This record gives sequence, structure tokens and C-alpha cells, in this order.
Amino acid sequence: MKEENKPFNDVIDHINRIEGNTANVSKDAVKKLPKPLKYLGYFMAAFLSISILLMIILNLLN
Repeated sequence: MKEENKPFNDVIDHINRIEGNTANVSKDAVKKLPKPLKYLGYFMAAFLSISILLMIILNLLN
């Protein structure tokens, strides 16, 4: 294991292995996704952000 990914203690390491915890995911994981899946994620995040912003603006106008 790398030094930065070293678990806090043995119990945490054991729980992470059993549960398949992905708490130490690097930013490189997004780069490894297929392009269509990556673009779908970007679209969903942008759509959600724009929808929330529009709802706030429309509620303020009423």
C-alpha cells in the first residue's frame, strides 16, 4: 500500500476490504471511465445544476 492510502488502523482496513469501500478513490478513476458514461455524468450534473438554478429564479419572480 502507498503511504497516503494507508488505513487508520487494522479494523478500518478490515471493514474496507469486507464492504468494498471506495473511500480512497483517486481522481484518475473518472479518467478511466468510457467516454459515453463520462459525458452522461457531466450532462446529468449540468442538468441538475441548471434545473435547481431555474427553480430558484422562477420562485423569486413569483
